[in-house]
Amino acid sequence: MSNNKIKDEYVNKIKKFYPKTKYMTNCLKAFIVGGLICMLGQGIQNMYINLFNLSSENVESFTITTLILIASVLTGLGVYDKIGQFSGAGSFVPVTGFANSLTSAAMEYKSEGFVLGVATNMFKVGGSVIVFAIVTTYIVGMIRYIFSLTF
Repeated sequence: MSNNKIKDEYVNKIKKFYPKTKYMTNCLKAFIVGGLICMLGQGIQNMYINLFNLSSENVESFTITTLILIASVLTGLGVYDKIGQFSGAGSFVPVTGFANSLTSAAMEYKSEGFVLGVATNMFKVGGSVIVFAIVTTYIVGMIRYIFSLTF
């Protein structure tokens, strides 16, 4: 009997013991938590507009910075990880998930020192996201520029 056949038989035998994935429940949790994060962001944005008389063009960076700060503090306190375990992608898709990944990496390597630990390792996870965002932005910008020339 070949190794692949043995592995296939083993997988088939233990499949019945795997817990069933609750796709609808997971999607609902992600939708609700992601929506609550977006509602929080909208509330923060409205607060900045109404209390500090900021224009709608200028308030976006303040709102994003505030959400990143909140997510980083909650990560440091261990709360954001519990939110992530409950909601899955609902807490990791918004910008708060990116803040969580950077803060978690920074906290993991703080024992190695600030420069060689935190600063060096913080962008291991986030670096690929930043590079992808820059490349995607460049490509979309070039496509938009080409279409603006032709139309």
